[in-house]
Amino acid sequence: MSVTLKILRALADPTRLRLLALLDREELSVHELQEITRLGQSRISTHLAQLAAAGLVRSRREGRRTFYRLAGDLNGEAGTLVRSALAGAADLPQAADDATNLRRVLQWRRDQAQLSFHQVAGRFDRVYGPGRSWQALGQFLLRIVPPLVVADLGSGEGLVSELLARRCRKVIAVDNSERIVAYGRARARKIGLRNLEFRLGDLQDPPIEEASVDLVLLSQALHHAEDPARALHSAWRILKPGGQVWILDLLQHNFEKARELYGDRWLGFTEGQLQRWLEEAGFRNVEVCVVAREETPPHFQTVLAGGTKPEQGRGRSRTRKP
Repeated sequence: MSVTLKILRALADPTRLRLLALLDREELSVHELQEITRLGQSRISTHLAQLAAAGLVRSRREGRRTFYRLAGDLNGEAGTLVRSALAGAADLPQAADDATNLRRVLQWRRDQAQLSFHQVAGRFDRVYGPGRSWQALGQFLLRIVPPLVVADLGSGEGLVSELLARRCRKVIAVDNSERIVAYGRARARKIGLRNLEFRLGDLQDPPIEEASVDLVLLSQALHHAEDPARALHSAWRILKPGGQVWILDLLQHNFEKARELYGDRWLGFTEGQLQRWLEEAGFRNVEVCVVAREETPPHFQTVLAGGTKPEQGRGRSRTRKP
């Protein structure tokens, strides 16, 4: 079989074209390609083997991992075919999500501190020590939080708000239930937290002044929003320049009963969705990662996502009207 025919056959498959477009941008491992494309490991490996057989990709070993990249010596007819195919790859339906997930994976690769956290966290409960507990560690970390102004959007009865108010300068808890807001206000008065204020409102358009808070928190709340992207644009609006938004929510799942049992509008989110919505809202230094997995069915996973509003209050990549 001629070299040209091998290349044409390799480029004819949309999945191989997706992989090739990613490897044209960055050298990646199979695991990283899985994270980006959400394809299975064996499927990716099979396609990479076919691309390698056609001379379109090169690989190198680094410890236990193998990294792949687009071959750099594609000249003449081979180079022309590949360049034409890569230009067409931009029209694939997965192209936008692949680009977003590539940015997320590369940020994760660079963030060695996050990797260190997971290594420490994974060891924390393995060895018993007197007084060694997540509860104690949480109380310690709470006490070193700076005196911020915090907006807890979709706060519920305000458990997290109450904890933060014991340290922060002010906490504004927003919920759309009159009963819950009344309960929260009564409890704040009862325990003497004068810096904890409950407000009735929608997390998609919270009743908070523009550029007035240091931190926006959405803890297991975003999946109740009709329009999560709008909620993140509102978070950007109420943050001071340099302020941060942090989201704790569920990774996308298939437990349909969550709609009936918990009133969830969304069955969690993909990392790519959260990355894209944060970037479109104008946030920078975006981080998205899975931080916990339940041991019992349906094995819900928790994803942590956050970003920073630029110091000048600029940087929106797209204007969005509510």
